[in-house]
Amino acid sequence: MRRSYGDIGLVEENLPDNPFALFRQWLTEASANAHIVEPNAMVLSTGDLTSRTVLLKDLTEAGFSFFTNYNSRKAHAIKMDARVSLLFPWYVMERQVSITGKAMRLSENVSDQYFASRPSGSPIGAWASAQSEVLASRTELETQVEEYKKRFPEGGAVPRPPHWGGFVVSPESVEFWQGRYSRLHDRIRYIKDENSQNKQDVSRWNRIRLNP
Repeated sequence: MRRSYGDIGLVEENLPDNPFALFRQWLTEASANAHIVEPNAMVLSTGDLTSRTVLLKDLTEAGFSFFTNYNSRKAHAIKMDARVSLLFPWYVMERQVSITGKAMRLSENVSDQYFASRPSGSPIGAWASAQSEVLASRTELETQVEEYKKRFPEGGAVPRPPHWGGFVVSPESVEFWQGRYSRLHDRIRYIKDENSQNKQDVSRWNRIRLNP
């Protein structure tokens, strides 16, 4: 089960000073690739040694944002240890991006705005699902959905559950992996400069090349 990777590589002098610009470029290219389903899907790993796929919903200089149930296993793990990792596996393009950092809750206002933008059905699901808790059957879940549909009739506004909201992962390192021939892959890692006087200065990154 081997395949030969391509000649397109990462050349330091062609790379931006901070990882956000390069990530946005790669995400745009992944989004344009018809063979990649959910290009914004990322694997979130937490300190309890569990991983799951979540969706990137926003990218700002503050970090990578996603939304979830605050009573879920992932949220409890983040409460115990805010350090997490993210992985974007764009196999078709022979690329992956791995990120390490700390997850922090987004403001209630940001969570409210995103919740209000969700497609029909998803807001009800957020109320009906006690995420990560044991479920006796599919019927039990569907019964909960029907009860909340009665509580929040179609056409009306559905408020955000108090147990639901967003996290933003503030990156400490961002590594770009590009597959190359003979397994001589390119690995470029951006590391946040912790000695910077201005922690919000996104240009303060050190860039290193790693052995494949």
